[in-house]
Amino acid sequence: MQPLDTTDLRLLLALAEDSTRTAVALAAVLGLSRNTVQARLAGLERKGAFLPFERRISTAALGYPLMAFVHVHVHQPSLARITEDLAGLPEVVEAHGLTGDADILLRVVAADAEDLFRINKQILAVEGVQRCDTNLAMGELIPLRAAPLLRRGAQLPQPPSSGPERREQAPATAKAGPA
Repeated sequence: MQPLDTTDLRLLLALAEDSTRTAVALAAVLGLSRNTVQARLAGLERKGAFLPFERRISTAALGYPLMAFVHVHVHQPSLARITEDLAGLPEVVEAHGLTGDADILLRVVAADAEDLFRINKQILAVEGVQRCDTNLAMGELIPLRAAPLLRRGAQLPQPPSSGPERREQAPATAKAGPA
């Protein structure tokens, strides 16, 4: 993929801030013409800058509020077939090949703990899967994001933090009261 220029980054950042903005609204916010915005959006689409809409659908809203990460250890020569078999499980919503101890990292969703147990058994039943280690996700601490990278690329200031990592600063100097 070709590197994106500052205008592309600003356009993506504006969409990240409000994905419902029309081309006309984006043009107004960015100080560009509507035609430029539309041409840039089409170019970004061709470059593969946009992920499928499916990635925005909440699995919790579909009845799968439980999320777990499963580290799968496999017989390496069977990796392609194992991956194909795992892709056949609807609750496996994402898979990544890994270096290190495990071979595959799965993100799976389940209706409840009993359902997760069923899914784990299905994963272990795939021929060539040697074992799996499952970690239940307790909560999302930092949601998937790209805005900080967009701001860095466009050299725009980061907004002040609003999360728990924000610390109040003490006054630089304290006034001495009467002694």
